[in-house]
Amino acid sequence: MNQPRSLTRLDQAQLDAVVRRHEMFRNARMGGARATLSFCDLSGLNLAGRDLAHADLVGASLKGANLSEARLDCAAMFACDLRQANLENASLIKTDLRGACLRGAVLIGANLFEADLRDGSLAEKDRQGNLRTVQVDNQPTEASGADLSGANLTNARLSGAMAIHTDFTDAVMKGCKLVRATMRGANFSGSNLEGADLSGADMRGACLRGAILTGASMTMTDLTDADIEDTLTDAPVGRTLAEFDRPLEDLLRDHIIWVGTGGAQGAPLDLAEFDLRHDAPSFAHGCLTMLRAPRATFYGLDMTSVQLQAAVLDGADMRVCKLHGADLRGINLKGAKLNNADLRNANLRPLVFDEKRSMRSELAGARLRYVDFRGACLRGVNFAGADLSFANLIGCDMAKADFSHAKLFGAKLERKALEGVILDGVAGLKL
Repeated sequence: MNQPRSLTRLDQAQLDAVVRRHEMFRNARMGGARATLSFCDLSGLNLAGRDLAHADLVGASLKGANLSEARLDCAAMFACDLRQANLENASLIKTDLRGACLRGAVLIGANLFEADLRDGSLAEKDRQGNLRTVQVDNQPTEASGADLSGANLTNARLSGAMAIHTDFTDAVMKGCKLVRATMRGANFSGSNLEGADLSGADMRGACLRGAILTGASMTMTDLTDADIEDTLTDAPVGRTLAEFDRPLEDLLRDHIIWVGTGGAQGAPLDLAEFDLRHDAPSFAHGCLTMLRAPRATFYGLDMTSVQLQAAVLDGADMRVCKLHGADLRGINLKGAKLNNADLRNANLRPLVFDEKRSMRSELAGARLRYVDFRGACLRGVNFAGADLSFANLIGCDMAKADFSHAKLFGAKLERKALEGVILDGVAGLKL
């Protein structure tokens, strides 16, 4: 039997007092107390940047509330009303969101690692000790129309969830449980669904263009009228290493000799359009100077401290690659995919041959969403028309870099780093 449950309305001052005591509790200070806000009406209130980890928000209404950059790790948010709430960049690690409504909510860049978003219903005991289902006003159980673009949903549980026309663009959904979820018309463009379980999911009319589906379970998944163009699956993309009559390790040695002798000995390596995800040796700390590998697939490979000076990798797929400390001087990555790649402390300054000749790094038109560039040298790089939305550019040397007509929505960067930088027609720049 469903029973309506009235909510207790709090104003901003009352909420601030509760949150202050909770933050004191979190810091083990005298006078602190865990926030108990179950069945409270907090709609439209401001909780931006506040710490509510482990708080009790069961059945609360947060409709239209500002929770941007709030910390809600391990919070009890069962059956919460989060319609039109702003949860941009919020931390919801291991948060219980079963039966919650995220319809129209904004979760751009939110961290929902191992969060529980399965369907659920709320019950309590009446005076006679009998269980009854509690009906919260307009109790929602769906995430339809929510914006989860770029959110981290790794290992999150959404089995049975309703997410019609939800935006999962570029979301990281590795190992996500989506069994029997209803996601008709949802947008998964560029999302990473590696190892996800989509068994029995209703994805009719969904857009999976450019999504990563390696290791995903899709038994009985309904993909009627879905757009699966350019998806990355376990099937080889383009050419395979089996085409070579010699092991790739031997060809790499010949390439190193060719580089070291200035072309007098050995032979250059050409990996154009090859899929290097399977059976390839480790490229970490390797010498791949002047490598030709346009449109090759390097997805997820460890290329830490690799040498790729003057390499030609235009159109290559290097999403999620580890390029920490790599030497990429003079590299050609025009139109390449590097979403979520690690380029911390990478060197992309021009490759200098002599006093008059140099070669700058080319990343024009590259997809660089959520790339970690922290501490990288980006001096003189051509980023014209590239998409650097939500990239981390803190601590980068960007002198004389060209960001003409590039997208920088949500990117993290410092004002002082923009001195001498070309910003003609740049979109989304916010300091």
